This record gives sequence, C-alpha cells and structure tokens, in this order.
Amino acid sequence: MNGAFGFDVGSKLLGVAVGHRALGSVAMRDGTPDWPALDALRTQWLPDVWVVGLPLALDGGEQAASRRARRFAQQLGARYQAAVELVDERHSSQEAARRFAAARAAGLKRRRDAAAIDAEAAAVILERWLATPSSDPATAALP
Repeated sequence: MNGAFGFDVGSKLLGVAVGHRALGSVAMRDGTPDWPALDALRTQWLPDVWVVGLPLALDGGEQAASRRARRFAQQLGARYQAAVELVDERHSSQEAARRFAAARAAGLKRRRDAAAIDAEAAAVILERWLATPSSDPATAALP
C-alpha cells in the first residue's frame, strides 16, 4: 500500500492530507476542485485509499455541506477509478483549530499559517479513518 489521502471538503478550499501529514489546500470553484493540482498530488504520492470527510449535522443528519462532500467523493472515484470512503467529520475543524492554536502557542506556527487549518482537518479525518476497526490495519503504519 502506498498511502491514504484524506480530504476536508469546503466551499472554497479542499484540505488534503496523506497519512498523518497535512499536505495543503486545493482551490474549489463552484463545487469543483482544481483537478490538475489533485492530479499532481496523486502522481507524487500514489495513494491506494481515498477518504473524504462527511460533514454531518450534530444530530447525524445530512446538510448542504454533506451533499457537497458526497458529490466530491463521487467525482473523485470516477476520475481515478478508485473506491472512496466517507468518514463522519463532526468536530474535525475544531480539533484542527485546537492543534493549530497549540502549535502557535509553542512557537511552531504563525498566524499566516492559518490557511493550513483545512489540511490539518483533512489529517484529523484521515486519522479517524485509520483508527476505525473497518480500516485496513496495514495503513496504520503510514508516515
């Protein structure tokens, strides 16, 4: 296995992570990602697994952001002929913001690095997927 990609789908940015590493963000326009940027990341990392965060409401119901994430997952699967897993991403953005604040307090991040929060949220989503019993245990050793 080469790796797992995680995605945090937003209306303007798509956070991307591989393994436990936040890679960065890709622009989203009208619900469509910058495919050439994703193609380049795919070529560089050769992921075997694609994981998309599913933003559910606190009661577990679907919302507009859920439909956007499902649409992206379908596009991703069709483009790369790959299975895409959806993971409940409730509170992942808060966890990413907490991690960013802690890194800032430790002097590891600066305010200008705040744009990386989307990628950090993607890393949180991927970590949750890796921690679930249905995940392939072989992926737990990814960098």
